[in-house]
Amino acid sequence: LHSINVWQSFSFLLNGMVFMLIGLDLPLIVSGLGDTSIYQATMYGVIITVVLIIIRMFASYGAVVFTLIMRNFINVADAESPGWKVPIVLGWTGMRGVVSLAAALSIPVTLADGSPFPHRNLILFITFVVILLTLVLQGLTLPLLLKKVKLKDKDFIKSEKEIDYEIRSELAKIAVEKIKKEYPEKLEQFPALKEQFQSWENRINSSEIIINYPEYQQIFADILQHQRMWLINKNREELLLDEEIVRKHLRLIDLQEERLSLGK
Repeated sequence: LHSINVWQSFSFLLNGMVFMLIGLDLPLIVSGLGDTSIYQATMYGVIITVVLIIIRMFASYGAVVFTLIMRNFINVADAESPGWKVPIVLGWTGMRGVVSLAAALSIPVTLADGSPFPHRNLILFITFVVILLTLVLQGLTLPLLLKKVKLKDKDFIKSEKEIDYEIRSELAKIAVEKIKKEYPEKLEQFPALKEQFQSWENRINSSEIIINYPEYQQIFADILQHQRMWLINKNREELLLDEEIVRKHLRLIDLQEERLSLGK
């Protein structure tokens, strides 16, 4: 868990540093556009962005058509047609970022004969515009698109809640069998182990109904909100109450609510 958090943070910092560097370098790039005005360079960037989006859309649908044709001759991973929804989502997720920027920055400053690389600053500026437009336009509208098309995962017939519940139940069953087989005498020696053992047994014998999960989710969220309001009012009424402890319990309620929204 620690290593995942560290590397994700490190990756985030590296991405941020790259964009900071290009931002600091942008005035120099703009001043080096030569005869091309900022308006013209921006329009070039907009046109190329539109072309890239259109090409990716055609490529997404082309891949589907090609797969449907080739399935008549060879075995393919997905024999069924994904329909029109999957290609449009796949096409719209073509946001450009650090990789495009690194490719543009890899262009040499000078040619082999020592002369400046033609229109290098213009290429860098256009790349910056493409990255900005795709991240803002496609990135911010992607959640809306996903809500509209409502993709269904054909690979998994069971719902996410059912799969999650089954896995947790099986893990609990494995743990109970392991304890009964190898550590039965340790249950009385370690109260914490006994408590965890009973928790796993309860999960195995649980009659939790996955179908009614939304209703359960609503009830549990209402209970958490009631607990939250009690803590807030308690903190207001008793001025000598340690607010750090109150904030700690408020955070625990927030985490429970977040887990509930994720179906965990």
